[in-house]
Amino acid sequence: MPKSMALVNDKPFIEFLLNFLSGQGINKIIFSVGYKKESIQSHLGTQYKHIPIEYVMEDEPLGTGGGIKKAFGKVDGKSAFVLNGDSMFRIDLNSLRQFHEASSADITIALRYLEETERFGSVRIDNEKKIIGFLEKGSDAGPGYINGGIYMINKNYIHNPSFPEKFSIEKDCFEKFYRHSRFFGYPSKGYFLDIGIPEDFYRAQNEFRQFED
Repeated sequence: MPKSMALVNDKPFIEFLLNFLSGQGINKIIFSVGYKKESIQSHLGTQYKHIPIEYVMEDEPLGTGGGIKKAFGKVDGKSAFVLNGDSMFRIDLNSLRQFHEASSADITIALRYLEETERFGSVRIDNEKKIIGFLEKGSDAGPGYINGGIYMINKNYIHNPSFPEKFSIEKDCFEKFYRHSRFFGYPSKGYFLDIGIPEDFYRAQNEFRQFED
């Protein structure tokens, strides 16, 4: 099954994410779906609580960037939040939006400080929180900021012809263009958990009890 549909206390992980978004005042959700997309569509349908849901289909894998770019075709405004479907980072999205707009950013990445960054890689920012570098997974292990899997992206930036149909948002956008674009980091101390490895998936079974309705 897609990782977003993995059960946490008998509830698909994605429902915890949607409850978080509902509490943040989000009024529209666009899913970029591919692998076993039917399981997500049949479970959620076209609305979750009061929030309408739309879908963008990847008939073949487009990469993290290609999926985002295609989904932005359904975005009504000038920018949108982008979230990973397999991680929980409980930040104040309105504060992220205000920071993004005040910084005149093209893209803002929510950052989480960790004492050990080896599994995720790290992001370097300057005193104004502008991104000045990325370190690969497994390199320079130790404390630092990691990419928390939540972004605010301007629609006109992601629709730039420089980005092909298939690309990686991390490698072909963030790491390639940060020197020439206005990419900022938004540090937050909010709860963070990525369920991508069994150890953390098991952690979610206990820790997500605090997020039950």
